[in-house]
Amino acid sequence: MSDTSLPRVIVLSTGGTIAGSGKSSMSLSEYKAGSLKGEQLVAAVPELEQFARVSVEQVGNIGSSNMTFAVWRTLADRIDALYAQDADVAGVVITHGTSTIEETAYFLNLTVRHDRPVVLVGAQRPATALSADGPLNLVNAVRTAASASSRGRGVLVVLNDEINAARDVTKSNTFRAETFGSGELGFLGYVDQDKVAYYRMPEKRHTTKSEFDLQTIGKLPAVEIVYSAVESNADVIVEALQQSGVRGIVFASTGAGSLSDREKATVQQSIKRKLNTVFVRSTRVANGRVLGRPDFDDLGIVAADNLSPQKARVLLMLALARTSDVKELRRIFSEY
Repeated sequence: MSDTSLPRVIVLSTGGTIAGSGKSSMSLSEYKAGSLKGEQLVAAVPELEQFARVSVEQVGNIGSSNMTFAVWRTLADRIDALYAQDADVAGVVITHGTSTIEETAYFLNLTVRHDRPVVLVGAQRPATALSADGPLNLVNAVRTAASASSRGRGVLVVLNDEINAARDVTKSNTFRAETFGSGELGFLGYVDQDKVAYYRMPEKRHTTKSEFDLQTIGKLPAVEIVYSAVESNADVIVEALQQSGVRGIVFASTGAGSLSDREKATVQQSIKRKLNTVFVRSTRVANGRVLGRPDFDDLGIVAADNLSPQKARVLLMLALARTSDVKELRRIFSEY
């Protein structure tokens, strides 16, 4: 029987490596993601009963490379409904594959309308692996979601005993358990044996302070990423994307958001043809900001600040659902 004095946490299960199964305990890289249900993951970790009253809802069961906008909406809508309808829910945990966990987290950071904790968690090893990291990650995620100190910090990602902000976090290694970090900015805190310990707050707008309301947004505008490289065929790629109907293109640019002459000419040609494509300059570099520069600003290109290309894409999709005015888009990229 569960202790009714404990906080209540809802686990929304979507699959991923944390729910993966391999042929043997040594199948560390060859396994099927999303093999186990959320109920099985929770039942396998009885230690959760020490920290919260946990219930589970199965939202999907996929590898996160197959994540979809439809699942994102389902998650955002369900979280909002849970918090609006039940004041007893202390927090929500989402089990998720690590491949796209940072994109899902940032989307929810921009669209969930409540300040109670939303914590995404995954694993680098499947549930059947020797020294699987999923069980302890799940315990730590539930502890974080149940903690009153997690309120108002936006959506969080918890793995490897560390708490990261959705906006900052990124996966940095294909297999290592310590893959998630927040670059130069650092994580928000630790989940240690004694407590959930925080050391800083996210400064950018999120959740209750976000202007993005999914109830007013229909289909998300199409936005794609073009990766910069030496002598890349940016003109061919951009034209193909424009013909497919994209409204926005994020350049994963070199250096501090530099575009080659060929890429600049591609943007100029788009303007000349009045195609109304919005271009954003991010960078393929792991850390640092992309600043506005007159030669790019005069072309109407938006600087992504320090958002990664994949997160700049998420923000641009939501922003284009509200406006295509470049001045407004620059404000949005500055505030989020």
